[in-house]
Amino acid sequence: MAVISPSTPARSERALAALAEKPDGVIEQIAAKADVTPAEILAVLPEGAAVVVPAERWEPIWKDLSSWGDILMIVHTEDIVLEVEGSLPAGSEGHGWFNIHGDSPIGGHIRKERCVSIAFVDRGFHGRRSCSVWFMNAEGKAMFKVFVRRDKERALIAEQVTRFEALREASL
Repeated sequence: MAVISPSTPARSERALAALAEKPDGVIEQIAAKADVTPAEILAVLPEGAAVVVPAERWEPIWKDLSSWGDILMIVHTEDIVLEVEGSLPAGSEGHGWFNIHGDSPIGGHIRKERCVSIAFVDRGFHGRRSCSVWFMNAEGKAMFKVFVRRDKERALIAEQVTRFEALREASL
């Protein structure tokens, strides 16, 4: 299993303090407040809340995610939080990119080689359980995240939770 950890005790202390103020908040906002990376916040979550595996697991993880039906994909930068619901296309490598196109609103090109780890994140978010798969880059940021969707009552879709938990275990 890959490990994410703060680079210094001082950074770890800042991460823990910021997380303590808003334990179910947006990871990127908590990280910004502490002047650390999102990966450093994931590293100080309670045990089991962020399970990290090496990027070499990309192919089987992506293949499994592409069979879940509609998911929620989020790309979170300092300038935008882009949320798109749809199924993940199978994807293929070509011209130096991982290309995703198909019958889905989710499409584009990913610099797959920039992914250094994949985190399975299962934590509280604004008072509710949230399950997501984060594709992390070397800067300690999520390239993008794939979330288990919610139903009309805002409950996690049980079948996707089961798939998330099984994929997390199979990826170790």
